[in-house]
Amino acid sequence: MSNYLDIEAMSDGLEDKVKQNLRFKTGKFVWRVKFTTPLDARTVNNVNLFVTSADGKILNTSIHYDAESSVIEIEPLEAYAQHESYTLNITTKVQSRGGQKLKAPVRLQFKID
Repeated sequence: MSNYLDIEAMSDGLEDKVKQNLRFKTGKFVWRVKFTTPLDARTVNNVNLFVTSADGKILNTSIHYDAESSVIEIEPLEAYAQHESYTLNITTKVQSRGGQKLKAPVRLQFKID
């Protein structure tokens, strides 16, 4: 039986950039975040990008940055629980190679149904 990832809330301006109702077969959905400019790989880490549960607990994740495509993959090390809400957080400490920070933090609230 497939699960769906439902987007519950997101930072302003992301509405046309996030696909909704993504189907996957396990609870280990991998977020893929594409940036328009190459990033400083030193700023791509579990401190600046993380997933939290509804009670604010930070989940253990594996973060991989592909410098060639400017894509970050954020994979949970444990499956997301069904019917629980989570938030993907990207802080303004993520920087481009030129030192430019994100203008605002990104928060994307999602739920596994």
